[in-house]
Amino acid sequence: MSNNLKQRFAQLVEAVAVRRDQQAFAELFDYFAPRLKSYLQRLGMEPSQAEEMTQEVMIVLWHKAAMFDPSKASLSTWLFRVARNRRIDALRRDRSDLLDPHDPALQPPPAEAADDIVEAEERDHLVRTAMLELPEEQVMLLQQAFFLGRSHSQIADETGLPLGTVKSRIRLAFSRLRRSLEQGDGDMTLH
Repeated sequence: MSNNLKQRFAQLVEAVAVRRDQQAFAELFDYFAPRLKSYLQRLGMEPSQAEEMTQEVMIVLWHKAAMFDPSKASLSTWLFRVARNRRIDALRRDRSDLLDPHDPALQPPPAEAADDIVEAEERDHLVRTAMLELPEEQVMLLQQAFFLGRSHSQIADETGLPLGTVKSRIRLAFSRLRRSLEQGDGDMTLH
């Protein structure tokens, strides 16, 4: 994530904390909610539970924006930590008698190396920039598949497009992204 984006998020959080700026909150919600939901689903939550938990995390941001300190962590780190802790709390409430304290899901993740964080944020920025060059229908399909976690069949049902068209447009989008990223940065490739 670029410093400009980090600064923008810090400004938006400050606007929420100081003025209860709904537009700033909406911008933060639009950016982080799909990522939080996807993260929670990767941790094993059902889509509806992940959606509900994501909304809880974003409510925490609305009510406790003043507690965010950009000098201590990025906003994404702060929000994902809140999401992880909320998930652990939910697991404890739901299965308190069945909890195994040694369950890896209940253990804090190892600290991510600063280099890895910077590299991931740079890669994210490059991919988002490359996505701006794609046709809108391809961007929409990529967002549904990868940010919202929908299957190709679900996307076909929701958009009314044939399944083969959905698959070929996503493949074409990946091909264009790969070319764009390889031209922009020789080390950057999509897998």
